[in-house]
Order: sequence, then structure tokens, then C-alpha cells
Amino acid sequence: MSAQTPPTLLKLARQALLRDETLDMSALDKLPMELLPALFKEALTGRHTTTVKAMVAAWPFPCLPVGALMKTPYLETFKAVLSGVDTWLQRKFHPRRGKLQVLDLRKKHHEFWSIWTGEEDGDCSAETPDEQQVVKVLPRYALRRCLKVVADLCLRPRVDEEQTCFLQWAQQRKDSIQFCCPQMTIWAQPIHVIKEVLNVFHPEHIREFELNTHWNVFMLADFAPCLGQMRNLHKLLLSPISKNVFKISNRTTDREDKCIHKFISQFSRFNCLQHLSLKSVYFLRDRINQLLRCLMTPLETLSMTYCDISQVDLNYFSECSKLFELKHLDMKGVPLKALELMPLRVLLEKVADTLQSLDLKCCRMKDSHLTVLIPALSKSSQLAKVNFYCNDFSMPILRNLLQHTANLSKMNVEKYPAPLECYDDFGYVSTERFAQLCAEQIDRLRAIRQPKCISFATHMCPRCGERCVYGVGFRLCLCQRRQR
Repeated sequence: MSAQTPPTLLKLARQALLRDETLDMSALDKLPMELLPALFKEALTGRHTTTVKAMVAAWPFPCLPVGALMKTPYLETFKAVLSGVDTWLQRKFHPRRGKLQVLDLRKKHHEFWSIWTGEEDGDCSAETPDEQQVVKVLPRYALRRCLKVVADLCLRPRVDEEQTCFLQWAQQRKDSIQFCCPQMTIWAQPIHVIKEVLNVFHPEHIREFELNTHWNVFMLADFAPCLGQMRNLHKLLLSPISKNVFKISNRTTDREDKCIHKFISQFSRFNCLQHLSLKSVYFLRDRINQLLRCLMTPLETLSMTYCDISQVDLNYFSECSKLFELKHLDMKGVPLKALELMPLRVLLEKVADTLQSLDLKCCRMKDSHLTVLIPALSKSSQLAKVNFYCNDFSMPILRNLLQHTANLSKMNVEKYPAPLECYDDFGYVSTERFAQLCAEQIDRLRAIRQPKCISFATHMCPRCGERCVYGVGFRLCLCQRRQR
């Protein structure tokens, strides 16, 4: 029978402390600092709410990244943390060895828990770049406040108990605590609710903002000034905007135009924007050049999906210097069938040394469109991911594409449409022909380089709504599987 390793003295000491329900701040202030992080983790995991409350109030390090330890929600423990903050705020004297400056409630890994924290000065050196950025953008009056609470928010129509508790607590303490939200996601919330939240979590602290609504442009214009206050925004995702279908007069149209202009003009306020995603935003047609002209910084990501654009819009792509450092271009679902793609080719040539991913899925492109783009794609030395699913390309043009991109050594994900030769006159797939042609293409490519992840996919089956996919394996649509 093997002997078990006896617990260390520190572990025994922590266990004894956790059994002491009378543990208070004065006792915690006298404990060695190196004992506290492990003790706090055990108290939180074991749901010792009294100890958690006392430890938050007596925390000697500048940073308490408690969210990293609370990935599994437990309301009573969370309330104990907030109650500990209240006790901390009420303390007239804070110990000399350090005081709490940042309470981090984000549920993500934090290096504080994996580094040595036993130095006498209590410097945890654990502020993340997000937190450091928050300090830089705070107005002078805010820097005088004694505590900063950092939390990411995802507001859905049905808010969970923990978030409800936190938002109510934050609303009541907004004048005594800095509340910072680096990442905010909104799902189908009334405008007045969002404005109330932004009154607590000030917009200038937000670095990533995602707005998923069914607002019309009038509601969007009402919200536009709030969006414009997010001056330090790095990433913006907007989806979708509902179209006003009740245009009863030119006056209504003029008002709608003014609302759209009010929204677009906010982009001139973003000093740090690098990633822009617009999905199903109907009013972009003939206005993309206006939006891009407002940009203050070069974009790394432009995702403009399921939008309708004009030739004038596309022409500006080749002229906009803010797009010349793109790493990711996503135009999924943008109809390109009726457009001349030379401006897109010019853009791709300008970003040949930076572009890492290109998504042109469901763009209704034909052979003639791809022929225009191939010379630029062949020069894209950093390209690692492409998606051409759901376009209409013949076998010869696909072969030409693969030949011209065969030397792109960084390519690791390739998605191509099934050749047109796989379909019969009624649009149904011949699975045997599909498998044969795809195998031939992959064999030709392997003669030049070893593809890492390559696949070919058919259009959606009109009967079952699934695709046939040929890649690492061969997956048939539901109809074809039932026939076998």
C-alpha cells in the first residue's frame, strides 16, 4: 500500500483558517501575504462566503482578478465578493503593505494566479493591457477614485441572476467606483436600457463593442451619440439593422438619410478602430465611401457581410488608404455578380504583403470574376485562409486558381466550390463525378505542395438543404445518404 504525500504546513494552515467562521479583517491583515492567494482560491472554490467577504475587504495586493476563479457561476459567492467590496469602501484605514486598486470580474485567465506574489511591497504586476488602457483614458476627476471594477458585459433579453445583481449593485455605486467594461455585447435591448448601462460603464473605456439589434435607422441615430463617445474603440460589430418599409413620402426618405449620415459621421470619432464588422446593414449601398472616408486609423479587419454594394462603393476600395494594411477581408454574402472586380483586385494587390484571410463565400461570382482576381491572389504571400464556397466556377478556372496559388506556403485552410461540371441540367449533384474531380484537383496540388486543410463543397441541396463536402473525408447531403 503506497503512502500518501502528507499535506504541507501551508495547506494545513489554510484548512484551519477556512474552518474558522469568525475569521475577520484584522486577523487577515496579520497573515503572511504569500498565504493569501491560495487561501482565497480555496475559500472561493469551497464557497466559504464569510471568508471570501473578509478576504476581499482585506486584500493587500493592487489587483484581485476574481473573475478568473468564477467561471462556474454561484450567486452567493458572487454576492460575497460584492459585499466584501462594500466593506472595503467603508474602511477608514487601509494597511500600509498595499491596497486594492482593481477588481477584475472578467471570466478569463489572469496571470496573477500563476506568478509569485509574496513580495513585501505587494506589487502583483498583473494589470493587463486592457486595464492599463483604461487608466490612460480616465479623466482626471476619475483618477481620484480609489477602486476600479473591470467587467465584460453581454446583455441579453433574459439577464441571469448574477448579472442582474451586479448591474443593480454597480448602478448604486457608480459615484464611488470606476466601472470599466473593455468588452460589451448587446442583444436586442431597448435604447434606454443601453443608455442606463453606459451611464455606469462609461463609453470611452470600451474597446470592443458588439450591437445585435433589429433597430431601424431612426433608433440607430438616437443611439449614435453614445457610439461616438467610444473614442478608444478597437473593434466594432454591428448587426443587423431593419429597413424602414413604410416610406410614405420624400420627407420620410430625407429624414432617413439624415439619420444614416448622423450614424456614419460617428466613425470620425474613433481614434483606435482596427476591426470593423458590418453584417446585414442594408443602407451601406452607395454610402461605403462616406463611411470609409470617416475612418481615422488603418483597419486590420474589414468584415462587410450580407450587404448590398454598388460599383461606386467597390471602386473606392482601391482608393482608400485606410484599407491598405488589411489582414482580414470578409465579404461573405455580398453579391458581386453584376460588378466589375478590378478595384477589388487592386486592393488585393496593395495588401498582398499583409492579407491573411479572404472570405468571398456566397458572392455569386462566375469564372470571369475569378479570372480578374487570380493575379492578385497569386501574390498574396501571407494568405493563410480562403473561402470561395457557393460561387459558380468551372473545373478549368479552379485548376488555374490552384496552380497560381500553389506556392503560397502559409496557406492552411482552403475552401472551394464544387466545379460546375458536377451538376446535371436540373442542378443536382453527381456524387461520383464530384468525388472524381475533387480528388484530381487535390492530387495536382499535392504534386507542388502538401495542402493542410482543403475542401470542396456543393451548393445547398434543394431538397434537404445540406451540402456535399469533399475534403479530409467525403460527406454527402442527407438526400444522398438516404439513397445509399
